[in-house]
Amino acid sequence: MLESFGLNVVLGDELASSSEHQAALLTLVNLCRRTFLGGVQVVNVPDVPSITALAPGRRLIDAVIELGGLVSAEENPKWPAAIIGSARSSSAGPGWRLTWEGWRGGVVPRGYDDCLADESESCLAPALAAAACAGEAFAYYAGDHALAGRRPSGMSLWKPGSDWLAPDPSEPALAFLPSRLWIIGLGNLGQAFAWLLALLPYSVAGEVELVLHDFDVVGKSNDSTSLLSRTRDVGEKKTRMVARWLEERGFHTVLEERRFGSHTNRVDGEPGVALCGVDNANTRLSLDRAGFDLVVEAGLGAGPDAFRSISMHTFPGPRTPRDIWGRHESNADVRRSMPAYDALKQAGMDECGLTRLASRSVGVPFVGLIAACLVVSELLRRLHGGVHIDQLSTSVLALSDVELTERAAEPYRHGHVAIKTLESASTRLKCCNVFS
Repeated sequence: MLESFGLNVVLGDELASSSEHQAALLTLVNLCRRTFLGGVQVVNVPDVPSITALAPGRRLIDAVIELGGLVSAEENPKWPAAIIGSARSSSAGPGWRLTWEGWRGGVVPRGYDDCLADESESCLAPALAAAACAGEAFAYYAGDHALAGRRPSGMSLWKPGSDWLAPDPSEPALAFLPSRLWIIGLGNLGQAFAWLLALLPYSVAGEVELVLHDFDVVGKSNDSTSLLSRTRDVGEKKTRMVARWLEERGFHTVLEERRFGSHTNRVDGEPGVALCGVDNANTRLSLDRAGFDLVVEAGLGAGPDAFRSISMHTFPGPRTPRDIWGRHESNADVRRSMPAYDALKQAGMDECGLTRLASRSVGVPFVGLIAACLVVSELLRRLHGGVHIDQLSTSVLALSDVELTERAAEPYRHGHVAIKTLESASTRLKCCNVFS
């Protein structure tokens, strides 16, 4: 089915000089080439330097090709179009205009009058817009949402659930960034965390310490689910592959290659904030026992009906990991009763393999990136005096429909750095190439 999915990406003149538009483009290409197996055709890529830290020291056209985009002078008339900037699409199918401003990002149908300013200091908003576009195009092809291609779809990362297209004077200008983080799990979500951290406007990325925690190696399936993985990486430790990518962009990394569990204990001097993107309940049950001051955890739905669902939890909070996941430890047994698992058992798969397969979530890269935007923005919101979200749930099919519980802000005491203030965001991100 996915081999019939294809997408045109049509670019405006802004791509030549705007790091934000380039970030939206590279994120969209990276997301879609892993899911839209018919191809991602990028029209009229300007032959200019990349000025985003996602692709330091490259020409923009080379970065697009490296990520799997098909560079072209014309659109494929059979495919819908994603529009970045002031371009116009000639495709007869549906079209989505990526748009963002401040902490808000998403897509509107082609020709929709209500667009945002396409300006954001953090670059999370352009990445969010790219993921929302991938989600809408996927729903259009899958035919599982009647309004896909005919509605706006986006989110405010400052106030999830609010009207993302409406001006929000309460949004603060970005001033501070987290400096010390522990990332647990380096698959779909963990690699999305890394992608977004590279987009943040650190003046010196070497000031940031990242502990990368995963015991696993890159598998063949990671090429279709995880933003940094390629087939050439199969068999390599995920920690080392992700560390190489981050270090090329100036970050300082420390590797932890044991399984995370009840034996894991953070010691004094190590980062006190953990971002967790694992996909099983047993690992999550140990999140509040490892000695972290703050844990921000995200999870994705499982199965063909819920794979676009997203949840987020922060600890400490009103509920513990055992309150949330303790009763779900045997959920895999329910799925194992389905016919496909019975067929695998008859073919010789052992009980351990069946249980592990049934417990897996479904990893779709655009879902993981939206979840990662929520996780990283939780830290940014706390750094800027916003509310603390204890738990949140939403779906890529309805990003404006958010259920959450929140509480008043408390000081962020877990390590931060100030962003470097320059005359313009474009100039600032050109300087990212210095530390890359």
